[in-house]
Amino acid sequence: MAAADAFFDSLGLSVTPSGPRSRVYQGTVGTPEVTARMRLSVRPEGGHYTFVEAETDQIGESRLDRNVKRFFVELHRREEPGHAMSAAY
Repeated sequence: MAAADAFFDSLGLSVTPSGPRSRVYQGTVGTPEVTARMRLSVRPEGGHYTFVEAETDQIGESRLDRNVKRFFVELHRREEPGHAMSAAY
């Protein structure tokens, strides 16, 4: 959650805790500025794995959606620096 708070704060989104393992981020994103809202939650999932889920209120491939994907890549690199990311086509 600390990584998400830092990442989305750098985008200028405000955070509202909505539980011990979930947050709501909202603010203006992109040009023209669009008010956006995103909910992020985490939960333990078997062994040492953590399930991270993000849900936005945007339609299609918005700027916020692209930043959520970027957050997931950065989070993965932070936790598994030796893992080589590859596209799955």
